[in-house]
Amino acid sequence: MINTEEQTTSLIQENGAQTEPAKTVKIGSSSITLLGTAHVSKASADKVQELIATGQYDAVAVELCPSRHRAIVNPDAMAKMDLFQVIKSGQASMVAASLALGAFQQRMAEQFGIEPGAEMRVAIKDAQAAQLPVLLIDREIGTTMKRIYHSVPWWKRINIFAGLIASVISQEKFSAAEIERLKEGDVLESSFSQFAEDEKDLFRPLISERDEYMTARLIKECRESNYRHVLAVVGAGHLNGMARQFEEHAINNPDERIAQLDTIPPPSAWLKFIPWLIVLFVLAGFAFGFMQSPEIGIGMVMDWVLITGGLSAAGTAIAFAHPLSILSAFLAAPITTLHPAIGAGMVVAAVEAYLRKPKVSDFNRLRTDTTSLKGWWNNQVTRVLLIFILSSLGAAIGTYVAGFRIFEQLSSS
Repeated sequence: MINTEEQTTSLIQENGAQTEPAKTVKIGSSSITLLGTAHVSKASADKVQELIATGQYDAVAVELCPSRHRAIVNPDAMAKMDLFQVIKSGQASMVAASLALGAFQQRMAEQFGIEPGAEMRVAIKDAQAAQLPVLLIDREIGTTMKRIYHSVPWWKRINIFAGLIASVISQEKFSAAEIERLKEGDVLESSFSQFAEDEKDLFRPLISERDEYMTARLIKECRESNYRHVLAVVGAGHLNGMARQFEEHAINNPDERIAQLDTIPPPSAWLKFIPWLIVLFVLAGFAFGFMQSPEIGIGMVMDWVLITGGLSAAGTAIAFAHPLSILSAFLAAPITTLHPAIGAGMVVAAVEAYLRKPKVSDFNRLRTDTTSLKGWWNNQVTRVLLIFILSSLGAAIGTYVAGFRIFEQLSSS
């Protein structure tokens, strides 16, 4: 049985001091106090410290996933990143997006002298000092980003990606209104909203799904560990949504709901076949060209090599890659574009990482270098990620350009 005992739904003023919104619910014999915080507010951090110091709680839950928790407790964790494994597992684009998002938030922190997530740091530190378990209740940021990717049409994905790039290039100052918005909402939502054409596309994977996820995690933790009273530190933007989930008894099977929300939606079945259809079309074009005459067939093959290889090499060169990496892009793209399971970017980035092994100092400078466009090119870690993205993009564009070229030749023959 879940009941709402106490409810404060908005920031209020008490003797001139700001008090954070809170709601307390009961799950069986366990109580959960949801504390809505502002991720850039010192008052929120002070409130967390004050509540933990009361000794009323036997566990502290925070709006963090394991990855974000590691970034807080071990800021130098990026220095231990296995770049080859990142490339091999196809995570290079995701890591680059995470770095760009982090750079956006870092730029905001530097401008206003604030540190997003200060209340989470205080919650972790004070809970550990009080020997209280720290519960990580948020969904992995990588899963959330993938579900965002699958929730919007492909043209809007381009807008979000372009926005992430623009956020690194831009030197514009943040307005006070943008900071106030961050204080009232969720740090991920506020950051992504800068890049999204339509925020409604982001609301479900960024907010409502995470409301459900964190609610399910809290129910699961209380049922399994029989906590007497849990303090849950979450962004103010999640407070009402989570309270509603508790009040409406919306989650009866937390394990099942967590598994559902952790699942990455598969791409549409027909989308899987498009790359292979393109390959079949190209190979059929080559065959038809050679049937017409060896000269036509050889011309088609040369067009394919020069266009796919040339554009992939051009993308690699834009990232100031090693000359041998540029050559590898030219040689790899014509072949990898005919095998959708292998990307030119994987080959080229691996070659670059081998030829110019990132130094420990490159990893250590990631937080600062990613806040400027120049830093992305100067840091060997981010340059490898850029080479992966730009060589892949060049090969993809080359595939369609060369494909249309072959189609024109077939149509005219």
